Amino acid sequence: MNLTWYETLNKPAFTPPASVFAPAWAILYIFIFISFVIFLVTKTNEDKTQGIALFLAQLIFNMLWSPVFFYWKNMSLSLVIIVLLLSFLLATIISFFKISKIAALLLIPYFLWVCFAAYLNYGFMIMN
Repeated sequence: MNLTWYETLNKPAFTPPASVFAPAWAILYIFIFISFVIFLVTKTNEDKTQGIALFLAQLIFNMLWSPVFFYWKNMSLSLVIIVLLLSFLLATIISFFKISKIAALLLIPYFLWVCFAAYLNYGFMIMN
């Protein structure tokens, strides 16, 4: 991650220190992994194909965001990506809820953190 560039940016209100992001994401990725495993192993007659596809789609947008924001330094495109991430993540939560409420609930902190990240992304875009 290009923190030198990041440190020079004007930051929106409530921007946490850079040191907060790694531990927050580590915890969230544990929740995401547990959620997906619970979803996969839950016995059901429901088709899980849609949930799996939505989960993989949101994961792709999750992986795209950092390089677009930090390496390409493209705040507009990263904002589009994070909105798509939120859309697919919300659809994933809804799909998971039909199979396992616990799997869906484990994704709520992730959803809230990505909402906060979207606010920050927008703030960085407006202020820089």
